[in-house]
Amino acid sequence: MPLGNSGYLLPNNPMNQERFEWLARAIRKYAGEASVVTVQSIDNLSTSQLRARFTEARTRAYQELIRELQKLLSVAPYQRAAGRMSRVRTRFREIAEIDFFNSPLQKRVEELLARADASPVTTEGPKVNPKDYVGRLWATRPHPGIDRSASAWLIRRFIDKKARFTFVLEGNVSPDAVPFDMFHGGFGHSGEDCTFETLRREFRIRDARVRAIGEMVHDADLSDGKFGRKEAYGIDEVLKGWARKGMPDTELLDRGIEMIEGLYHSVS
Repeated sequence: MPLGNSGYLLPNNPMNQERFEWLARAIRKYAGEASVVTVQSIDNLSTSQLRARFTEARTRAYQELIRELQKLLSVAPYQRAAGRMSRVRTRFREIAEIDFFNSPLQKRVEELLARADASPVTTEGPKVNPKDYVGRLWATRPHPGIDRSASAWLIRRFIDKKARFTFVLEGNVSPDAVPFDMFHGGFGHSGEDCTFETLRREFRIRDARVRAIGEMVHDADLSDGKFGRKEAYGIDEVLKGWARKGMPDTELLDRGIEMIEGLYHSVS
């Protein structure tokens, strides 16, 4: 938040403190001078006034996004430019990162983004009965990457807590197994969705953090920049590296599941 014409304020939290310490160290490394200063109080601004200024600054930014999203939602989904939506999402994350005191408009933008992401409702095709998928054997291709690892995590955490996984080639799936992320049959890519998104939609998983992970997995798996999310790219590269190293598929999947679990707890 700007403070007059002389500087900017940030809340004193561990993340901001660490960023300033590293910045000061870099400045000193190149023979500059830097001090990290903690401000205890400002004589003509109370804490509540400072919080209000932070919220006001973020509110103005959110209002711009709301106007942009309302324009996008006024046209049919197929007429929306994917790049435009990606830029809006990226801008939203930039604003949310410095929305230290949770402007009430943040929730409104999230709701509009969810509306923009919602798939058209259809009554065609049978509904999935979650009870039919409990205690099952789930089959997928060898060398699991980000989509299969994240899908396995989703299956075991939200769909089938006793799920067992096996790796098979196309055409060799047992009749008793549930295929996922296979090229033919089962739960896989559908339209613009990756397998993780398909599973989330078919099993009607409403968890907000799962939706966010779905966006990350989509961008890492399909590389189309639809959501502008980069968080899962590193996980995908690590999985590819372990696969090249010859790590067994079972261990590769287990490690991938652990990384997605960590990602789930890091999403706010």
